[in-house]
Amino acid sequence: MTTTSNSSEPRALAAHPTFADLVAAFWRIGLLSFGGPAGQIALMHREIVDERRWVEEGAYLRALNLCHLLPGPEAQQLATWIGWKLHGLRGGLAAGLLFVIPGAAVMLALSLLYVAAAGLGWFAALFLGIKAAVLAIVAQALIRVGKRALGTRFKLALAALAFVALTVVDAPFPLVILLAGLIGAIVGRSRPDWLGAHHAPSAATGDGPDRRSLARSTLLTVMVWLGIWAAPMALIAATLGTGHVLWTIGAFFSQLAVVTFGGAYAVLAYMAQEAVSGFGWLAAGEMVDGLGLAETTPGPLIMVTQFVGFLAAFRDAAPFTPVMAGVLGAALTTWVTFAPCFLWIFACAPWMDRLERSLALQSALAAITAVVVGVIANLALWFALHVLVPEAGTRSWGGWITVDWRAAVIAVVAALMLFRFGRGVLTTLAVCAALGLALSLA
Repeated sequence: MTTTSNSSEPRALAAHPTFADLVAAFWRIGLLSFGGPAGQIALMHREIVDERRWVEEGAYLRALNLCHLLPGPEAQQLATWIGWKLHGLRGGLAAGLLFVIPGAAVMLALSLLYVAAAGLGWFAALFLGIKAAVLAIVAQALIRVGKRALGTRFKLALAALAFVALTVVDAPFPLVILLAGLIGAIVGRSRPDWLGAHHAPSAATGDGPDRRSLARSTLLTVMVWLGIWAAPMALIAATLGTGHVLWTIGAFFSQLAVVTFGGAYAVLAYMAQEAVSGFGWLAAGEMVDGLGLAETTPGPLIMVTQFVGFLAAFRDAAPFTPVMAGVLGAALTTWVTFAPCFLWIFACAPWMDRLERSLALQSALAAITAVVVGVIANLALWFALHVLVPEAGTRSWGGWITVDWRAAVIAVVAALMLFRFGRGVLTTLAVCAALGLALSLA
């Protein structure tokens, strides 16, 4: 990422912002944070580093490196770190929550609209275009991540092996991520150049608490946030039992939160396959619809999990009404997805300098990032099959393959808009939705 400053000398920081200033800034950022993690990180850099000068450039980039080491959406975690840096615990909570709340509210409204309009011809036609556009969006993500992550032949080999493991062998996604991290840590000890890893220079000044004090405060932080993370699950177990769909939703997305390295696209294939084929919460086409909706909302793309949780609870509502169950499912999914992000930041931020200097962690992350390219390629194939081939995933699939020509045409249009003409995601989705409506109802 680049800065907008023309001076080679670091600029002096502005006066320390008040808590009200911090809240106002992150309310604005939360409303404007479209465009995926790259756009969100650039937006925060412009607002916090360039314009307001609340955080020094080097500190911002070091914090970004830390967030890349952690599971979960790095942009939301970076927002939490900025708030923590400026106003401690309450600042971190305010910044992190304001980064999420606008997108969560919009996603819930869209989920309610989705179930209300399901079955209507015009609605299905609209989402035909959105599904097709999602194919091009995922392809764009694959190319962008691949250019950044596959800088060596060894990384390319890891990505290819991950694709084969997921597509041909049907290996579990968490196992693939775990093995990638182990391989990276081992290879990094003897051949770090294979992974492009290196020791990060220390920015520590020697001030601050010693290791023992840090360990004690970190342990307390972890215990408190584990309790916060688990609180709704304990309530569900006590009132509804562990056989209820809300327990299953909470347990699944809690597991997902621990293995979400490399951004939302990295876990979407695993989540989609489990939600569709494993739990039967929604159809494959609906999963693609959810990703299309998530692309239109501010905040982290991982908010698509909320859509899945909403539909899962909506369709297995007892003892609640469907709408109430859906809202509870969406709220629970959001809780167990983002509560861990606060845990990681509040526990790890004080250790930032030490974590940055860990070659084993850097190597493990580099290997996981390379494997994520193979994971996204698997996701792209899965989505393409279910959008372009109507029979995909059904028992009737066999013999001649019928391709939905409307979806194929719209996918080509979306690819041209994104790759050839450089249009944004929101514009592409809007045009393709209109095309889906026109081609289906003509």
